[in-house]
Amino acid sequence: MTEIPSSTSISTKLDRIATLAKQAPEMAFTSLSHHIDVDWLREAYRRTRKDGATGVDGQTAGEYAAHLEDNLRSLLDRAKSGTYHAPPVRRVHIPKGDGSQTRPIGIPTFEDKVLQRAVAMVLEAVYEQDFLDCSYGFRPGRSAHKALSVLQHESVCTAGGWVLEVDIAKFYDNLDHAHLRELLRRRVRDGVLLRLIGKWLNAGVMEAGELSYPDAGTPQGGVVSPILANVYLHEVFDTWFEQDVKPRLQGRAHLVRYADDAVMVFSCEDDARRVMGVLPKRFAKYGLMLHPNKTRLVEFRRPDRRQPREGDDGRPGIFDFLGFTHFWGLSRKGKWVVKRRTARDRFTRALRRVMEWCRLNRHHPLAEQHKTLVQKLLGHFGYYGIIGNYEALHRFWEQTKHAWRKWLARRSRRKGMPWHRMDRLLERYPLPHPRIARPPHAPA
Repeated sequence: MTEIPSSTSISTKLDRIATLAKQAPEMAFTSLSHHIDVDWLREAYRRTRKDGATGVDGQTAGEYAAHLEDNLRSLLDRAKSGTYHAPPVRRVHIPKGDGSQTRPIGIPTFEDKVLQRAVAMVLEAVYEQDFLDCSYGFRPGRSAHKALSVLQHESVCTAGGWVLEVDIAKFYDNLDHAHLRELLRRRVRDGVLLRLIGKWLNAGVMEAGELSYPDAGTPQGGVVSPILANVYLHEVFDTWFEQDVKPRLQGRAHLVRYADDAVMVFSCEDDARRVMGVLPKRFAKYGLMLHPNKTRLVEFRRPDRRQPREGDDGRPGIFDFLGFTHFWGLSRKGKWVVKRRTARDRFTRALRRVMEWCRLNRHHPLAEQHKTLVQKLLGHFGYYGIIGNYEALHRFWEQTKHAWRKWLARRSRRKGMPWHRMDRLLERYPLPHPRIARPPHAPA
């Protein structure tokens, strides 16, 4: 008899869990961990990134793979018996916004990533049936660009209306453990899974050689953190808005959420202001707080339908979401459309990273530098390469060339890099030109 590939059998198990969850939306699952076996862990290992940073133990994916089967069996035994010890995450800080602030990222050990992936696969099969259409972050078949497409469509349909930018202050740091456990138990009561999640929540953080144990939050960067965040905000935000708030509104309204980033579009100003007034109370009930400066209401009505107000400069409003600035502009046919360009802080951050990389790697062989810069540019164009954003792409391409030239010129004190030499180098090592990589998605 031909053996069924493990990935196929895992897919069948996931489908069974998903089907049962869809058929019984109010049921709490008491037995899920039995699905996690060596084949399941092997599939979780396959889905785990192998090139990520190492955790507190310094073990790489390659070192773990050297004795993969033994490691997976040991991991399974410890997870099922309750003897698995969740190591603390290694905290690092990455630049945020204009670089004046940083965002803490928690890096689990590689083994922890595999086990978290295994648990996340189970949770995803259950909760994907519950999550609403307004949620796009870290869900199968969904993406930031689909969220942007829906937002653009809703903005056009309401002629802009009023946009409420929602910014949850330090969401991943302030996620309340008690509320999370309560929300999880509504659907998942498997002791093994809940015990593992509890261990990860209480594992601690290692930073600069010091170990601390925060009483709230889940590490941003942990493999299981995105699904836990979606479970939390599904109840706190999505369900509340769709079931309790929208039926009471006078006009049209739409929520688009990607992880902890969200915007709400309203056709009626009174609706927008009422929701803005009650939103802080709703979040405070679950231990969360809205950023007082970044949560704001923007008049985003189409310019030809916008009534001038006293003290108003007459210019239509703009807002940022998922790395893009959204604004009204005229199409080639003379129609008002919602356009998007790379947000200033995202452009500055991406360029700063390129410049820093060029500085640190200027003495490496040119072929190696060229290969990495090509990857960086293609990655940037792949995300920001949408219709209407070519000018920002071209500016990024030009600035990247300038950064490369600047640091190549400093490889030696005597040798510079005049532009005629740089142009010859670019003929040999050409950088990819900007390109529009993503046509607009049709709204779901």
